[in-house]
Amino acid sequence: MIKRPFLIAEIGINHNGDLSIAKKLIGRSKQAGFHAVKFQKRNIQEVYSKEELDKPRTSPWGTINREQKYGLEFEKNEYDEINLYCKKKGIEWFASAWDFKSLEFLNQYNLNFNKIASAMIVSTPFLEEVSKRKKYTFISTGMSSKEDINNAVKIFKKNNCEFELMHCVSTYPLPAEDVNLNTIIALKNEYNCKVGYSGHENGIAISIGAAVLGATSIERHITLDRTMYGSDQSASLEWRGMQELVENITKINIAMGKNQLGKIFDSEKEIAKKLRSHLKSEKYK
Repeated sequence: MIKRPFLIAEIGINHNGDLSIAKKLIGRSKQAGFHAVKFQKRNIQEVYSKEELDKPRTSPWGTINREQKYGLEFEKNEYDEINLYCKKKGIEWFASAWDFKSLEFLNQYNLNFNKIASAMIVSTPFLEEVSKRKKYTFISTGMSSKEDINNAVKIFKKNNCEFELMHCVSTYPLPAEDVNLNTIIALKNEYNCKVGYSGHENGIAISIGAAVLGATSIERHITLDRTMYGSDQSASLEWRGMQELVENITKINIAMGKNQLGKIFDSEKEIAKKLRSHLKSEKYK
């Protein structure tokens, strides 16, 4: 039997700045059977330029980009609540930091995991800082060249920080023809490390395929409603999809079993006698 993958419910910014939505998603993640929930943490003024923040953008928070970015960002009070709520529910939480200040901010919660978002895998100084913290790190490989991945692996190995690559294609939603699940096997063979899958596709079939290929983690965005405002909502799983993902991965995990070539199961023996009773050779009785 293959080991069941570590299941991560990516809340990200699908809470839309509302702590009550975040708590509902945490609760549903635990109830569905996910092992952890993940958020995204940004220092807005460090990640985005003034020009970008000043751009027009109509959203529930206003008419410029700055209002939306700040509206979607949780700060200490919210994360204190999230930390307590996850402990109460008995589920892990962590977040992908998009800058050094956010990385330091998250450090106060003594989380078990770090996450390198696909956007950050190209930053050598950031990879160095994360790896020096010696915390198990998931590294998404979206938008990355082989050289980018080589560099990340080299840094984490140099600093003796345990890591797991995550095959990822940064398209929302991700069309099936662009997924290339065989990259999971290629990454395993190339880097001799654990390899997970961070998916942005619609439905659960592709994520099930990743589990069959031996992905050691599966990360999927989740939402209360795919029609809600937000760039990640349409590529997210709603409640029933969350349940089906966990149920099917669990079933697949059991069904994979082990290699028993040539074994006749006890449950087959009486059936074999019945179905082969017309054959003359004792071999078939």
